[in-house]
Amino acid sequence: MKIRTLGRHVREGVKNLGRNGWMSFASISAVTITLFILGVFLILAMNVNYFAQSVEKQVEIRVFLDVLATKENVAQVEQNIKAIPKVDTVSFIPKDEGLKQFKESLGEKAYLFDGLEKDNPLPDTFVVKTKEPQDTSAVAAQIKKLQYVKNLNYGEGTVEKLFALTGAVRNVGIAFIIGLGFTAMFLIANTIKLTIVARRREIEIMKLVGATNWFIRWPFFVEGLMMGILGALIPTVMLMVGYYYLLDGIQSSFEAAQLFKLLPLFPLVYQVALALIAIGAFIGIWGSLVSVRRFLRV
Repeated sequence: MKIRTLGRHVREGVKNLGRNGWMSFASISAVTITLFILGVFLILAMNVNYFAQSVEKQVEIRVFLDVLATKENVAQVEQNIKAIPKVDTVSFIPKDEGLKQFKESLGEKAYLFDGLEKDNPLPDTFVVKTKEPQDTSAVAAQIKKLQYVKNLNYGEGTVEKLFALTGAVRNVGIAFIIGLGFTAMFLIANTIKLTIVARRREIEIMKLVGATNWFIRWPFFVEGLMMGILGALIPTVMLMVGYYYLLDGIQSSFEAAQLFKLLPLFPLVYQVALALIAIGAFIGIWGSLVSVRRFLRV
């Protein structure tokens, strides 16, 4: 295609937006409203997933050794744990350090356990994290079989329920976004169709005077692309501003900041903006090309 011809198609596409002002406004409004709703749920789903991941990362296995285990025994247990394929990190906490951490967790009441340093009842401990949080139960079962392992704790029962809940939340969020995305596509495409139906006579005349199908399609292609992008830019800006003030409001309150762990503004806004603009552009192009096709058969 020649640059001059392409320039003509772009100019015609821009002019068509102005010529069909109200229909263009209706199409852009439909894109804006639908993509705004989609963007809200996209941000919500991303933050739910972020919260789930942060909770999963806190899952760990505390391995308590037999108090009679020697240093050689402890070293052997550590090697055996590290040899388990799904283990990521292994941290050793000597019983003296364990007692210190325990007393620090008690705050002002730590004095109640003064004097235990000489006869420390706590065992040496390993803190184990798996490569994938979902592997925690399987790894714990393997560690439990090792010699000199007296007991272990990883929240058995609660951890499995947590993973089931976070998995269900992720699946529901993905399904909802996909469903809303398809709904948006058909709603917006049908709105764009109305603008083209209103100009079917123009298409028929161009076809009768010898214009090729692609010569007719290109201005509509440009017009649909611009409507999709314009309709996506508006909700993108609204969501960026709204999310900025939401973060600012939460961070200004210590209690809210501790309770709600949200994704930072960047790169979240870039990801959401890219997704919405890509969806808007695709819907605009797809709606225009599919709608004009039926009028090319003259």
